[in-house]
Amino acid sequence: MANSKLLIILVIVATSVPSILATDFVVGDATGWTTKFDYQKWAEGKEFRVGDKLIFNYPQGAHNLMRITDAASYQQCVKSPNAGTSSSGSDEIILSSPGKKWYICGVGQHCEVGNQKLAITVLAEGETLPPVSAPSPSTTPPSAATGRTASLLYGFMAVVAAFVGILMV
Repeated sequence: MANSKLLIILVIVATSVPSILATDFVVGDATGWTTKFDYQKWAEGKEFRVGDKLIFNYPQGAHNLMRITDAASYQQCVKSPNAGTSSSGSDEIILSSPGKKWYICGVGQHCEVGNQKLAITVLAEGETLPPVSAPSPSTTPPSAATGRTASLLYGFMAVVAAFVGILMV
């Protein structure tokens, strides 16, 4: 009986810890997904990892989200018919594989003229970004990226709670 309870607790911990450690990034923070915003500056210094989620918020019908598959199409704002397109106004992308990822708005000239595009690098588990120079002072409020530290703390707390549960069995 105790072994089955132990197994159940371990399964719960094993399945919940990866999702606890993932970070939700609201693209553009409070500004959301819109024109005339510097998304590359927004992404600067953030570590995007496999399992993290990008959330694109915008007024439904005003914008959309296209997943672009190569750098040249991204740079030229090419709206490929094969690109995955979302238009819910609250699009969520789970970063499922490492590598470069490109996103644009396919409405009108929003990408070309409004610079509504984002390029990021998704890191694999254990991979780190190369060192960068000291960041410049910023008045930008902290983004969802600060949630990674909190997520690690909650993950640690979940593991401790599981061990306490095991001891009580």
